[in-house]
Amino acid sequence: MIDLLSKTDNIRIDLLQNKLLDESKISVSMLRLDLIDPVISGNKIFKLSYFLDEAKNSFHKLIITFGGAYSNHLAATAFACRKAGIKSIGFVRAEKPKELSHTLLYCLENGMQLEFISRELYKNINEEKFHGELIKKYGDHTLIPEGGFSQKGADGAKLICNYFNAENYSHICCAIGSATTIAGLIKGSDSEAKIIGFPVLKNLNDVEEKLELLGIESSKVSSIIYEYHFGGYAKRNNNLISYMNSFYMDNKIPLDFVYTGKMMFGVYDLVEKKYFPEGSNILCTHTGGLQGNKSLPEGMLNF
Repeated sequence: MIDLLSKTDNIRIDLLQNKLLDESKISVSMLRLDLIDPVISGNKIFKLSYFLDEAKNSFHKLIITFGGAYSNHLAATAFACRKAGIKSIGFVRAEKPKELSHTLLYCLENGMQLEFISRELYKNINEEKFHGELIKKYGDHTLIPEGGFSQKGADGAKLICNYFNAENYSHICCAIGSATTIAGLIKGSDSEAKIIGFPVLKNLNDVEEKLELLGIESSKVSSIIYEYHFGGYAKRNNNLISYMNSFYMDNKIPLDFVYTGKMMFGVYDLVEKKYFPEGSNILCTHTGGLQGNKSLPEGMLNF
């Protein structure tokens, strides 16, 4: 296993403090995957781990992957590849802008070669013909689908379950982007705990289909809560930012506004609406991605 996983010794579980939780007689804890590393934190190193192993042990030592201009996945892949001595190429879903995002600049600083392709062409990245063109141009390589969405990515995410005992919890909550992480949690959580997913993209209506592609029966997900995407991927409003600042004051835990912030807003809102039975013991997965907060105006967050 790639040696970056040695940093997982930093992972811990924190019991959250809040008057609402006390009054509701509900316990909420957070699996602090964000503590692994400032960049390759959260679920990223787990989803990448088996791909990195494959590339590290290959002759080509090249990884190709995909993402948007603010992709946590691209940033984490660039960083991990540099640490592992692997060349990386990232295909970006956009025309090349005059000014690169902080995420893409970080990718370049970590040695990732960036290739910009139109949104129309980007729709073909999972097609065999497109993969064949990549081989012709770049030779043999390890291909990581966007967000790590694959059996290999889900098997990597399954390793997250080594850091908590699912039998101690009534519910396990996770933000959903590609659905790779929640698939791993389902694979690794052999318990009666109800697994609840919070999609962070608007109109992400194919979560069950995605899970089935990863070999997961959709019935194993207790609930998919669609109401907390805040308008779409990386969208936000004042309510979300205010909640994140309040959460930090209570717990001294920073949240990102793309994934975990939205999930936690949803969990607290559902507690207030008495969605969870009294006495519930909830584990929420902090999937990292804090570098995304750098796109916010300075001073918007209190951490």
